[in-house]
Amino acid sequence: MNATTRSVACASALMLALGACTTSATRTATAAQPTSTPASTSAPAPTSACAPTFDAANAGGSITNPYYPLPIGRTMVYQGVRDGQKQTDTVTVTSQKKSILGVSATVVTDKADHNGQPLEDTRDYFAQDRQGNVWYLGEDTKSFEPDGTVDTSGSWLSGADGATPGIIMLANPQIPCAYRQEFLKGEAEDTAWIISRGGDVKIPYGTVHNSLRTLEFTVLEPDVIDEKVYAPGLGIVRERSIAGAQETSDLVRVTG
Repeated sequence: MNATTRSVACASALMLALGACTTSATRTATAAQPTSTPASTSAPAPTSACAPTFDAANAGGSITNPYYPLPIGRTMVYQGVRDGQKQTDTVTVTSQKKSILGVSATVVTDKADHNGQPLEDTRDYFAQDRQGNVWYLGEDTKSFEPDGTVDTSGSWLSGADGATPGIIMLANPQIPCAYRQEFLKGEAEDTAWIISRGGDVKIPYGTVHNSLRTLEFTVLEPDVIDEKVYAPGLGIVRERSIAGAQETSDLVRVTG
């Protein structure tokens, strides 16, 4: 069994265990109330021991998780293929903040283009708790269609319309931790599963060490399975599809 076959087999197991791939978005009694509609209590309940509980009073400040650091001013450029065409993604950690569930979240922009033609423009919102878990609190995304229309599907914000925070990186990621990365029913339901730690990975940016690999899956796209590779001090360095339409993205440049 080669590495890809093993990954697909693991992902199949992940699909069967989606109920364990959840994180709790329940806030403690001391947490500030959101200004938007409160999160629905019908959101999935946590079942994974790897999933911490979100506490707004315990989150905010700098994001320093080794596998998902977000230093202000950093820009990371990725190149790859999506939807059958070459794509460049420019991810920038801004100094901007957005208040979500009473937490001052860091705003990260992600602009995708094909030969200079804009494809997507996204603002992602992250916060780290005192234990070092990095939480994903929402995104505002725009996809620019060939006919000139703008598609905002996939946008979500914790505390609005039943949306709840997810984990983007655990403080102590271990095999086989599984967790929900985001949750707004019908719009944002990504889950992730840690499948390996350690090892070197060669990418256009250079060779990274002590890598971390995850598989990602969403019930909204049941035929798609993605693999992501993270490196200490950098975060995501490689993405590739192992089921579904072939997509790739590699880190090529970092500043800041």
